[in-house]
Amino acid sequence: MNIIDTISTTAVVGSGYMGGGIAQVLALHGYKVLLGDVDGETTERARVRLVEQAGDFEAQGLMPAGAAETISKNLAAAGSLEEAVAEADYVAEAVPENSDLKAAILSRICTAAPGNAVIGTNTSAIPIGQLANSVTGPERFLGVHWMNPAPFIPGVELIPGPDTAPAVLDFVEALMRGLGKTPARVADTPGFVANRLQFALYKEAVQIVDDGTATPAQIDAVVSNTFGFRLALFGPFAIGDMAGLDVYESSFRTLEKAYGERFTVPGALADAVAEGNLGLKNGRGFRNIDPQDRAALLAYRDGAYGRLSQLRAELGEAPGL
Repeated sequence: MNIIDTISTTAVVGSGYMGGGIAQVLALHGYKVLLGDVDGETTERARVRLVEQAGDFEAQGLMPAGAAETISKNLAAAGSLEEAVAEADYVAEAVPENSDLKAAILSRICTAAPGNAVIGTNTSAIPIGQLANSVTGPERFLGVHWMNPAPFIPGVELIPGPDTAPAVLDFVEALMRGLGKTPARVADTPGFVANRLQFALYKEAVQIVDDGTATPAQIDAVVSNTFGFRLALFGPFAIGDMAGLDVYESSFRTLEKAYGERFTVPGALADAVAEGNLGLKNGRGFRNIDPQDRAALLAYRDGAYGRLSQLRAELGEAPGL
């Protein structure tokens, strides 16, 4: 099978909030996009909505000048799913998160699309290997998990299935970078990385409410104004290295005494501290930050947090919250 190495036409199957955002990004970056959904009328309504929405984003300065015109020029509504994918080099499947529905749609895509079209499924948690059972030519298939809202969230998870060709993974990674996204290759496990972390936080938040420790509004205020604020700029391992792994280990031991096994010190953290690897304090941690970069990193951190604080002040409180 000859996998394509260039793109002239793309298709997005599923014109809802997620698929529509993916279509906007592809069209804005100059790709011809055919949008497909349950029928032509539904798809045409979605196309009109997406162009109008792009105009609103442009007026707010969230998309560049001319964005709505570019998207309108490059985005077309197909009369059917099959018409949308018939000549596509790259297909983004973005139907609702239901494994049976996705399997059925992927089977239809494979029947109608060119045999060498690359197919990316936008799934939040369904294993790619499971969905690959519905794909003809699974070497051209992978997970491409965009985050909502797709035009503005930079991160995209790339999840190869058991048969995904390395060249396909490289190809889609280059495509995502060309779209201004920050792709991360992750293993094919349920929930991948983003949702395993997100749902772990959500579960603990619900537990705190059940315990009577804080209300949902109080928890949201704490998260968005403390560690969640930092997570806008740094991941958990960078934050941990900057804080000190010994501090983290000590905090885990306190939490374990209070809440039991779910807060047991992670083995890798305990091992790192036992070996004297404390993070930025001595340059050896999970990220192994060079001590020579310490001053520049901390200056970047402080400046970034300061600017984010200013942005938050300019934006004000979120309506309704």
